[in-house]
Amino acid sequence: MTFDALVEDVLTANRALPDHGLVTLTWGNVSGIDRDRELVVIKPSGVAYDSITAADMVVLDLDGNVVRGERNPSTDTPTHLALYRGFDEIGGIVHTHSTWATAWAQAGREIPLLGTTHADLSPHPIPVTRSLSAEEVESNYEGATGTVLIEAVGSRGAFEVPCGLVRGHAPFCWGQTPLAAVENAVTLEQVARMASLTTLLEPKAVPLDDAVREKHHQRKHGPEAYYGQSLSERG
Repeated sequence: MTFDALVEDVLTANRALPDHGLVTLTWGNVSGIDRDRELVVIKPSGVAYDSITAADMVVLDLDGNVVRGERNPSTDTPTHLALYRGFDEIGGIVHTHSTWATAWAQAGREIPLLGTTHADLSPHPIPVTRSLSAEEVESNYEGATGTVLIEAVGSRGAFEVPCGLVRGHAPFCWGQTPLAAVENAVTLEQVARMASLTTLLEPKAVPLDDAVREKHHQRKHGPEAYYGQSLSERG
């Protein structure tokens, strides 16, 4: 992929957020990374999704230095950079304040794995981060937010746990590409909504059976996945 194509993908992914009902006003952002060039493309801060253009996208190196663009990058940029440094395999990150996922973050609760929709996204509960210390908030708030997300994922890996809830804040999601990260954010919001309604109907709802959980995750993400169409049938 050319770098200009990555910029267009990040632009398209940002514009998709309001289309999927994931953002209010400008409360969200998408980024993408070119691993060969070690450059990150991210939405400018506070700019409406329907007015941003490719020229508005901000390009930074992994140390946070702006190398292209006239606008201020998203205030969440240090979180994105920390996640890119922490997870070499990811290519895109999405942050939103989508209602249902944010409610779980504000409650300080992980999202339990109650059904197959969740298992299609992740074979684990969606983790919630620990609280940030006062020192972390004061010294490097956005960067420390990335640190606690990496801690919450732990050894399970970024593709087994493709999203996390920042305690008292909101969700971050990631994927192989910016658009894949948006898809994970859309799915997370539905999973959060279903879990909220399920626990309302049955507060003692039990986790999905292990065999069904594993089947659903593997048929979509495993080495012998058979969800969707073969490459020869696409396009």
